[in-house]
Amino acid sequence: MRILVAPDCFGGTLSARAAAEAIALGWRRSAPADELVLRPLADGGPGFVEVLHAALGGTVHRLAVTGPLGEPVGADWLEHDGTAYVECAQACGLHLVPPADRDASSASTRGVGELVNAALATGVHTVVIGLGGSASTDGGAGLFAALGAAPLAEDGTELAPGGGALTGCARLAAPPEFPARLVMASDVENVLLGRHGAARTFGPQKGADAAEVEALELALSRWADVLAEATGKDVRDTAGAGAAGGLGAGLLALGAEVVSGAGLVRELTGLDAALASVQLAVTGEGSFDWQSLRGKLITAVAAGAAERGMPCLVLAGQVSVGRRESAAVGIEDSYAVAEHAGSVEASMADPAGTLADLAAHVARQWGGR
Repeated sequence: MRILVAPDCFGGTLSARAAAEAIALGWRRSAPADELVLRPLADGGPGFVEVLHAALGGTVHRLAVTGPLGEPVGADWLEHDGTAYVECAQACGLHLVPPADRDASSASTRGVGELVNAALATGVHTVVIGLGGSASTDGGAGLFAALGAAPLAEDGTELAPGGGALTGCARLAAPPEFPARLVMASDVENVLLGRHGAARTFGPQKGADAAEVEALELALSRWADVLAEATGKDVRDTAGAGAAGGLGAGLLALGAEVVSGAGLVRELTGLDAALASVQLAVTGEGSFDWQSLRGKLITAVAAGAAERGMPCLVLAGQVSVGRRESAAVGIEDSYAVAEHAGSVEASMADPAGTLADLAAHVARQWGGR
């Protein structure tokens, strides 16, 4: 039997490649005769550059950039055929900040702008920015600062980093211009403001309490006004503007085209060709929940499998989606590492080992056919 193993990353525990290798290791214990095709995936968030480099080749450029809270971090961007692929999580990712230090009001996207500047300096004609997994809620203000269009206070001084300072934003230091084609790869449909906006939806997971969430809401509203004045584009109600703490809004104001991160990776990694050559698809991610059903990678794999009349299985750290909802998007069955290991704590103690154990268990049911 030939099987496609195509997971996303598992939160902050396993990269997509490590998850694919763990699933393959466990599967081979129970069904050694099966042929496994590994296609680690990403939807624009963590792992975006690694997955595309594995699929496309190209040149990986590594440099030190400003991290989410101002500390230097190492980050990669990929150059391939005149296109730069940038992963915002490498410069402002939530995984870069210990839980106790998370600060949604101060975290900045400046490092993302520094990655973009480095890419533009090489003469690329297109910059694709994968959005997801950010620690920031600054609407892309840090990226604007790195590009030379810093947000300024009424007296002309540059604002402090982070979304919290944007309540005092009066204007930009210079008209924002982008000298190349700009693409944002994201599957988040949230707008910038309101109940489903960047602050209220994602702020709490980035360390914001209720008061900070409302302060960030006001700050992002002011930032949206400044962006509209500077660019002529009022993007606050555009789907995707709330992605990556509102970085989507900043990119949209710069004229970015919006593409599905999952769809782009599906195309560039040859997912459909791989699906055409197998009899079973296995995918997964850290938490298989309601957000997974909203155009994320799991649904891309399941849709491709369904188009070919084959079953698709999900192996996830935790599962909170019911059978009926899973079946509606083409998923035959789903399995939770935490349940198989006995607890979330047990699964987190050895993420690769417990995922491999679960894969071995699933292979006893599905492998060797």
